[in-house]
Amino acid sequence: MQQQSNASVAKFPAMDATEVIIGNSRELERKKNMIRCSGLSRLQVIADFDMTLTKSWINGRRGQSSHSLLSQGNPEYDLKRKQLFEYYYPLEICPTIPIDEKTRLMEEWWEKTHGLLVDGGLNQTAIAKSVANATVEFRDGVRELFEFLEEEGVPVLIFSAGLADIIEEVMYQKLHRTFRNIRIVSNRMEFNDDGNLVRFIGKTIHVLNKNERAIEMADSLHNQDSHLTGGNLHNVNSAAILQGRTNMLLLGDHLGDLGMSDGFEYETRVSIGFLNENVDEWLETYKQAFDIVVLNDGSMSCAIELVHQLK
Repeated sequence: MQQQSNASVAKFPAMDATEVIIGNSRELERKKNMIRCSGLSRLQVIADFDMTLTKSWINGRRGQSSHSLLSQGNPEYDLKRKQLFEYYYPLEICPTIPIDEKTRLMEEWWEKTHGLLVDGGLNQTAIAKSVANATVEFRDGVRELFEFLEEEGVPVLIFSAGLADIIEEVMYQKLHRTFRNIRIVSNRMEFNDDGNLVRFIGKTIHVLNKNERAIEMADSLHNQDSHLTGGNLHNVNSAAILQGRTNMLLLGDHLGDLGMSDGFEYETRVSIGFLNENVDEWLETYKQAFDIVVLNDGSMSCAIELVHQLK
């Protein structure tokens, strides 16, 4: 990983158009050395999904999230979900609403949205069709990163306030394979024998509780029946998978994503922040918060190089 100073700009050889900022190169090197001494057997990876693993912009169009890409095939209910977004999203980003009140509002929004998906009817075929028609792509290098981590036996937790079934379908359609080491912590649907949505399983995971507590809330979702879990991960509880994994690589695109590690007792954490837009406004803040900052919807090349260096 090339560095020039304590606040350096680096370009990585795998995809040299990716611009990367390292706020404190000495601290990053210290963390890398600590993790390298422990080995990959002590490493876990935690990643946000929307706009972290996926691109923020695709051919001049804003990328869709796992919630927004879903079309029920029922215009009335699609419109109702859009209206909920238009009402609640400004509340989500409002800086003056106290956190307790905002948490209540986010729970309310997610519950109403999930209720509309059930009441308005949703079939599994609509999920596959929605993903096929969606503006969604993984960042360049995501597949290579996942394959390396799978080969090395490094567990990956994907945290999302979106929809696990959508995320799995995006992975299936875009990456064309599953990964034994990946566990998704998100909202999961239950379908009947006809493929129709009947309910959501477990407690709701929303944008303000997407951290280690979500594993406990959603534990029953991810220890069986997920086609993304297999081999030594099947029917194994999340805590057991992470046992002894005291070092962490965290990937996120929002400052709040750093909270995904709040419930973990880790020794060393390296964080990569993806600053997709408003770079001039947010760069200094991201440099202080994340060890590495990837600018302007860049690739996963720095994460790939990093994990190879940690081996």
